[in-house]
Amino acid sequence: MTSSSSLDSSGAPAETPYDRLRKLGLTLPPLPQAIANFVPAVREGNLLYLSGQGPVHAGGLHRGKVGAGVTTEEAYEHAKLTGLNLLAVLEQSLGALTRVRRIVKLFGMVNAVPDFVAHPLVINGCSDLLISVFGPDVGRHARSAVGMGSLPGQITVELEMIVAVAD
Repeated sequence: MTSSSSLDSSGAPAETPYDRLRKLGLTLPPLPQAIANFVPAVREGNLLYLSGQGPVHAGGLHRGKVGAGVTTEEAYEHAKLTGLNLLAVLEQSLGALTRVRRIVKLFGMVNAVPDFVAHPLVINGCSDLLISVFGPDVGRHARSAVGMGSLPGQITVELEMIVAVAD
């Protein structure tokens, strides 16, 4: 079953990603602006490749080193926020989140001190969001979670995503 199905297995109207976002008390933010010479997404066939996004919020960007001034729990929330930014790009690129057939791959980068080891726990912020919004059949994905010595503008996390698109 895809997230664009109109009825669930019991014959009731299927819950959409928008219904799930609303239940979570979340709204999609304005589309993040590119900070360099790239486009936010490129479609090739039925795959949509989303460029790296960071933890942009109304006041700017979350910055700092995870493990030195930024806790794992704070960075988890930054990854969740970055996931919302990816969803905004996804919606703008496809016209509707209901066109997502499957989240294929998430690549998560954490701006962390060298001895930090909880990168997967940080990137779970985005992974948990994707599964909550799209359900386990569509939202569960392959993933990498790696540490970086720095990220652009000293942001705490950066995430890229590959999505399979329904025609």
